[in-house]
Amino acid sequence: MTDTDLESLYAYPADRTWVAANFVSSVDGAVSVDGRSAGLGSPADKKIYSLGRELSDVVMVGATTVLVEGYRGARRERPLPIAVVTARGSLTPDLPLFTDTEVPPIVITCAAARMPALPADVIVAGETEVDLPLAVSELAARGLGRINLEGGPRLFGSMVAADLVDALNLTVSPLLAVGGASRIATGPVVPPVDLTLASVLRADDVLLLRYLRRNSS
Repeated sequence: MTDTDLESLYAYPADRTWVAANFVSSVDGAVSVDGRSAGLGSPADKKIYSLGRELSDVVMVGATTVLVEGYRGARRERPLPIAVVTARGSLTPDLPLFTDTEVPPIVITCAAARMPALPADVIVAGETEVDLPLAVSELAARGLGRINLEGGPRLFGSMVAADLVDALNLTVSPLLAVGGASRIATGPVVPPVDLTLASVLRADDVLLLRYLRRNSS
């Protein structure tokens, strides 16, 4: 497919808030190899990962993923803010997320978190836990309604539980990882969410799947 075709296929709908989750997993469901998602990556996956950022207004990611994956700030022609979700105040101002960026990150937290002073736009959503529907509303109020959710599994699971995920872009890497790696979503038990398969692409042995929540349009 051409780049234009891909952009059309993965485009966000106009005039509404939309959360698209982007994940890669092994055939047997592992979300990482040796603790990081890079071990599952491929050129095709990297292309969809980059496309997700190009089409969105903001990247939403959990603090643990930021620390484990070594996230840096936005450095590109259209700097994309990164919104980090943390209820524990685990971020520090010396992280590359804050020191290597062209646009201040957003930190989404709760009132009970003991947060150090950070060079960021801080959104307080909730008292003892992060109120995710409020967090999404606050992002949309800033003109950041096209949300690219990059993980990790705990945040994704919480977003699913809060009925906030509209689409899932899932790359299936041709590996059997075994081990104790997490699934792409973890968290509280919730009723299964009904999805519809919107597209299937193949790049060599890699599958690129796009699912939509059945009641999303």
